[in-house]
Amino acid sequence: MKITSIETIWFDALPADVWNRLSPNSRQALPNNLWVRIHTDEGLIGLGETYYLPRAVSAVIHDLFSGLLIGRDACEIENHWNNLFSLVNFCGFAGAEMRAISAMDIALWDLLGQYLSQPIYNLLGGRNRERIPVYNTCVSSGRYDDYTAWMNGHAGELAQDLLKQGIKAMKIWPFDQFGTTLAGPASPRGKVNIWGQETAAGTLGHSLGLQELRAAVTILEDIHRATNGEMSVAIEGHARWDLFQATRIARCLEAYEVLWLEEIMPPDNVEAFIRLKSSTRVPICQSERAFTRFHFREFIENPAADVIMPDLSWGGGFTETRKICSLADTYYLPITLHDTIGPVALWAATHMMLHIPNAMIQEVVRGYVDGWYNEVLTEPLSIEDGHLHLNGKSGLGASLRPELLSRPGLQSQITTAKQVRTW
Repeated sequence: MKITSIETIWFDALPADVWNRLSPNSRQALPNNLWVRIHTDEGLIGLGETYYLPRAVSAVIHDLFSGLLIGRDACEIENHWNNLFSLVNFCGFAGAEMRAISAMDIALWDLLGQYLSQPIYNLLGGRNRERIPVYNTCVSSGRYDDYTAWMNGHAGELAQDLLKQGIKAMKIWPFDQFGTTLAGPASPRGKVNIWGQETAAGTLGHSLGLQELRAAVTILEDIHRATNGEMSVAIEGHARWDLFQATRIARCLEAYEVLWLEEIMPPDNVEAFIRLKSSTRVPICQSERAFTRFHFREFIENPAADVIMPDLSWGGGFTETRKICSLADTYYLPITLHDTIGPVALWAATHMMLHIPNAMIQEVVRGYVDGWYNEVLTEPLSIEDGHLHLNGKSGLGASLRPELLSRPGLQSQITTAKQVRTW
């Protein structure tokens, strides 16, 4: 099965005033996604996806990677991954390059599954479970205004609503509101909107008042009271705090038996996480900004994390993520895969989570799963009683909806053998 061409697809953003009028409770997610379709001489098309700066990732694919794939056997996935990674690692691999590898790797596994008439989890070695429990990252989207709920005094009601759907874990980020932002020195805590919504990105915070700590944990108290402790709560840090404040936050959380404290500091200094973990009994989760097994090795082999959270569509696709999961399993550490990315990424993550022995729980945003994800793919993902299921079809089990390709703002590029660049 030879690769004949590689296609990338993304969408322009709507003007902010237009989007806010159409979708006041949602950010513009679609313009951040890049879909990759790999075409073959068998007539099969493999689908992959990644998130963030789609034009940059598309340029890497067409200007650099296409020449190493077009004309070659689509089934030789391990060799393709090694070739692509070796090429970009010559100049430093992280960023758009790794996102490009991830999307293409997912598409290649989708192709292989279609070619062999098997779902990807069977190609990986079969299932260890038929379904995987989920937690809801409390983002507002579509008919679910989850972020507004927990940020405005209704966290307990939100938790009760999730429990009605069988979802027994949720993730919030109550300390972000007190951190420094990207607004500059004149307004260190000012709001900064990117892609039509206030961004979670910010600079490293070095000051957190006692009243601010108490205000943040009040949200946890509301959830606990409303659910009699039945709801598990994960705390997202968005890498916003230094070691001293991270330690204070962790110690405040100990009384609430949180599911984990996730990426409370940037992942660049593993020694800081070793110090944090030695100072608290709150489980530490690390996290989607660590790319490839080489970065995760530092967190896994050192006492720096309790829960390992790769992002399959950022950090290397199926080929690399299965190695990260295996390394974590060697140290008896559980896996939770990152989402909030896109529908293909979640399908891919679910295949991996059904397969690996050390799967713990899968991240979802219910407003995405019940909303715009279904505008992209031909098959919906099924969440029943708080668990994700797959349909058992070949490859990923879904493809892009034909009508998606006629939406306004579509941008696409395709490279064939005649168009491959040879610098």
